[in-house]
Amino acid sequence: MKILEANAGPLTNFEVLDFLRSRGASKDPTRVLVPVAPSEFKVYDYLAESAACNQTREKVNEFLEKSKKFKLAKAEILNIINIRPASLVEIDSIIEQSDTRFEEEQLQELIDLVSEVLPPPLNQPNAEEELNEDVEGTTEQARAEKADGGETNIGDQETADGEPMNES
Repeated sequence: MKILEANAGPLTNFEVLDFLRSRGASKDPTRVLVPVAPSEFKVYDYLAESAACNQTREKVNEFLEKSKKFKLAKAEILNIINIRPASLVEIDSIIEQSDTRFEEEQLQELIDLVSEVLPPPLNQPNAEEELNEDVEGTTEQARAEKADGGETNIGDQETADGEPMNES
C-alpha cells in the first residue's frame, strides 16, 4: 500500500484496520515477527472487536452512495460507519441537531440503511439470540430448582466468588 497524499483526511475504523492488516497485524501469537509497533497491535486488537471487524470496502462504498440523500456532514458519516448505530438514541448523539434537520421517519430510514448495508460486528449477537439465551438460562435454572424439590436454602447459596453466603 502506498500513501498518495499525506493527511488527506480522517479514516474510518475499517480503513485503519485494513491498513494494519496489510502491514501484517493479526491475532497470531508470533506477533514479534512482523514490522508492527506494539501500539499498533493494541489498536488492531481494539478494532478487531469493533464494528469494523467484518466491514468491506464494497459495503462502506455502498453505504456512502445510499446515504448521499441525507446530506450528512463527512464527520457524521464517518461516525455512523465507525459506530454503526442501531437506534434513534444512538443516532441522535452522532448527528448534530438531528431533531431540526430530520423527521423521525428519515432518521429511522437512516438506521434501517445502516443495519441493511453495514454488517453487524461478529462479537455482538443480535437481540433475538440474546432473548433466546435468557429464556434458555431461565428454563435451566427452573429445572435445577425443580430437581432440588423447588426449595433453596440460603445457606446453600454461594457468592460470585464461590464462598457460602452468610445468613445474617
